[in-house]
Amino acid sequence: MAKILVTRPMPGKVDPAVRALGEVEMRESNIPLSGDELRRALAEFDIVLPTLGDRFSAEVFADVGQPRAKLLANFGMGYNHIDVDAARALGVAVTNTPGAVTDATADIGMLLILMTCRRGGEGERMVRAGQWTGWHPTQMLGLLVTGKTVGIVGMGNIGQALARRCHFGFGMDVVYFTRSPKDLGFPARAVDSLAALGAACDVVVSCVPGGAATRHMMGAELFDAMKPSAHFVNISRGDVVDETALIAALQAGRIAGAGLDVYEFEPEVPEALLAMENVALLPHLGTATLEVRESMGMMAVDNIRAHLAGKALPNPV
Repeated sequence: MAKILVTRPMPGKVDPAVRALGEVEMRESNIPLSGDELRRALAEFDIVLPTLGDRFSAEVFADVGQPRAKLLANFGMGYNHIDVDAARALGVAVTNTPGAVTDATADIGMLLILMTCRRGGEGERMVRAGQWTGWHPTQMLGLLVTGKTVGIVGMGNIGQALARRCHFGFGMDVVYFTRSPKDLGFPARAVDSLAALGAACDVVVSCVPGGAATRHMMGAELFDAMKPSAHFVNISRGDVVDETALIAALQAGRIAGAGLDVYEFEPEVPEALLAMENVALLPHLGTATLEVRESMGMMAVDNIRAHLAGKALPNPV
């Protein structure tokens, strides 16, 4: 019977499904694995079901030597916390849970666009603090989203889902920057640089995957090119944004606001961002619905089942 480590409590029907797969140890903590726990996971278990924050780095793999674990069935679409090359070199397969996260993450993108452009977070804080004195003609004037231009960086499944919401739901023009040409089922204009995208748009949304290739991709080049009235939204991975450059752009008034669901050093959020009224901050809610998290978990279960049966993995990375 396979020995399986699950690094976080699992939602709903995923818990019994994963426990039925073998001899399962499920951590009760929601804190990422420590260095010792990471090494124990590779050395003492046949399969690990990790998630965001469980940093299986090249150093961790090197310390273990030849791991007992042969599969890291990641709970989540993003897997930049796992050094996939180091895993493969030692015969450890890595899977993820794509598809399940698309619509829920696009919904959060739309929420953040509205929150930052229409000053939703700021307004709610005003009401809760008892500081609202009533409606008046010049109160909290924000940016009308309808009819504006949205720029999507990374036109994968999530980027396309968000673009459809923006275009068909809010009549927005869509501009995008991506590494490969796309055949889209809605009007959209591709540009050849981040600077061109920033200059053309009222709202810019990051939808790129995490990893070394995209780290700090959203930086001074993009923010300097954006309009002073424009807003930036991130629903991808925290480290794709150079937070220092973003803070500088916001403090200097080079952009009007930002909406963030993820952070460069998550769960740490810079004090400078916390202090800004023109920044909407969410606690990584992109996939936070029971249906989606169950779907993600069951995809991880399917990857484990296939591995145990010696079949092709449904979602290898």
